[in-house]
Amino acid sequence: MSNSSRRGLLAGAAMATGAIAGCALPAGAARNAKTPFDVPAATIPIAGSDQVFPVRRIYCIGRNYAAHAREMGSDPTREPPFFFQKPADAVQVVLPGTVADHPYPTLTKNYHHEAELVVALGKGGRDVSIDDALGLVYGYSLGLDMTRRDLQRGMGDQKKPWEIGKSFDHSAPVGPIHPVAQVGHFSDGAIWLKVNGETKQSATLKHMIWSVAEQISRLSQAFELQPGDIIYAGTPENVGPVVRGDLIEIHIDGLPNLSVKVV
Repeated sequence: MSNSSRRGLLAGAAMATGAIAGCALPAGAARNAKTPFDVPAATIPIAGSDQVFPVRRIYCIGRNYAAHAREMGSDPTREPPFFFQKPADAVQVVLPGTVADHPYPTLTKNYHHEAELVVALGKGGRDVSIDDALGLVYGYSLGLDMTRRDLQRGMGDQKKPWEIGKSFDHSAPVGPIHPVAQVGHFSDGAIWLKVNGETKQSATLKHMIWSVAEQISRLSQAFELQPGDIIYAGTPENVGPVVRGDLIEIHIDGLPNLSVKVV
């Protein structure tokens, strides 16, 4: 075999190996690939740092407080946890000490607030045990799972997916991520929400049916969790409507309050 033929075969093998390796990479792994346009990455500030937390996926648990499950027509003593997702770019960052303008969305006439603990993962895994689950947590925040309730219920009545009620633009206001090293883990403490100064939701985190560790473990059975995933850990009872001009303030013990004005 001539040297030129041998070089050609080696080059072809290298290209084939590269192609196979490229096919084996997870989606988005080709970080230097050329694209026809730029898509901004969704990020959340990290408290006390000049770094930001890159958001990969947003998972939300449904009906994780018994009283809220009952007000939504469910039986919390028998129902296993279920989850839905919001797109990563649904996040609306709200900095402590500010009141962010939150746009009232289109298509709805019954727009609801839901105050929640937010869990940010710095490690991933599949089939994670409950004992190991908190080791995946990078930090915590608080946020709102805003909901077009009429659209959610309408789609549910038709046995259709209800992303349109949950997964729209700006539907996930959230404060900065506070690393575990600074705030520890959250298993108790007050969580409340006020609208125009009037308390609407009030409970403690210990009222969650499924703990943070249990949520992570259950999620990891269905999905391979990755760094950058965040989890909205459920809302207490008394979710309700807001209209333009309303001021929403939410609180979780150990975290700065978050405030938005519906515009």
